[in-house]
Amino acid sequence: MWQLYNFPLCPFTRKVRILLGEKDVGYELVREMPWARRDEFLDLNPAGQTPVMVDGERGTVLIDSMAICEYFEETVDRAAMINGSAANRAEIRRLVTWFDAQFYRDVSQPLIEERMVKRLVLRQSPNAARLREAMKSAIGHLDYIDFLLDHRKWMAGATISLADLAAAAHISVADYLGGIDWSGHTHAKAWYSAFKSRRSFRPLLAERMSGIEPPDYYENPDF
Repeated sequence: MWQLYNFPLCPFTRKVRILLGEKDVGYELVREMPWARRDEFLDLNPAGQTPVMVDGERGTVLIDSMAICEYFEETVDRAAMINGSAANRAEIRRLVTWFDAQFYRDVSQPLIEERMVKRLVLRQSPNAARLREAMKSAIGHLDYIDFLLDHRKWMAGATISLADLAAAAHISVADYLGGIDWSGHTHAKAWYSAFKSRRSFRPLLAERMSGIEPPDYYENPDF
């Protein structure tokens, strides 16, 4: 069976886990705190980042969330998440990059660093100004999601795709860390409410990062 190295609030691992859930691919979770810089983990991935997937029987090691997602898209003929015409697939990849790069830089990363790493690893107080800026940026990203969903059923078009999985992964981490203000974002909230009920997503909402509790509404689809 595949082993997936992760920590609970890694948005990139969450994207992979949702994809694996949609495709019914079995795996075993291995808890890995990248900041520990374990030699054994660095031997797998010199970058020291999650996610990493390992198939010990075949000796296969997959590194980087997009590479992992593309691998299972090519090898599992079920629930295609990069689908449609060439233009549709390009739009899906564009939006995945948007969330993995722009949303992560503006929202996920500062929230993780200020509300998780500083608290659990560095034992420091968060930078309030950086948190305010991240939450302000989150509003801008939700505005963009509202725009997309005002014109489409799903992020990238008529069907669910990897773009939705990437968005849900990053938003779920930001929401866990109290960085999302849902007021005034009707389309984004309705989309995320529906996504919360998906079988592939429910296990992630049930997970907790030791020492940090999410808002009370976090798991509830009717929030």
